[in-house]
Amino acid sequence: MTTTIQNGGRDRSATRRTFRATIFALSLATLSSSAAAAATARVASDESDVRATVERAFSQLKGGDYGALYDVLPSAAQKKITRERFTAALERSRNLYDLDRLEIGAVRVANDLAVVDSNVYGRARAPFEGEGKIVLRQYLLREGGRWRVTTGERATIQPLLAANPAFARKYPPTEPRVYVKRDGRWVAMNDLMRNARGRAGRKKS
Repeated sequence: MTTTIQNGGRDRSATRRTFRATIFALSLATLSSSAAAAATARVASDESDVRATVERAFSQLKGGDYGALYDVLPSAAQKKITRERFTAALERSRNLYDLDRLEIGAVRVANDLAVVDSNVYGRARAPFEGEGKIVLRQYLLREGGRWRVTTGERATIQPLLAANPAFARKYPPTEPRVYVKRDGRWVAMNDLMRNARGRAGRKKS
């Protein structure tokens, strides 16, 4: 009888330990799952915020609201150029194109740095009139809880990438590529200009 009671006590003790271990394992699994879900939600939220910032900046550029666009620049960029010079430069370039729409591709976020690959469509004016497209990569910096869009100048981008070498190696800067549609296909602006110079040179000779 004593042996039976002792065995029963050991069995109940083992059962309790197994139960506690099971609860602990389930708790860890739940915490891990919750942490992963929270991380995924944060990334999705960051990407959504980045996308919204780029879309808003495009709308400001398209609408000629250059003052509001200046406010979206990182503080380092604002120190390099005044609001007056920035808006004046954009005003002068406005006769070169008519913006139509923005097509945002991949969005990548790493802490307070983001990169966006996108296509900007519109109509190019002189000297190569027609439907145009710009393929570009933009970097964004989060300052004070807000995403800010860089101007694309290397002097502004390089310090950001130098401080984040792993991100820079994965997403290196690229030069904007400008295209004009000719006979139903996109032709690089550089090729058009090269051909135009070649024709001009042949005429002179």
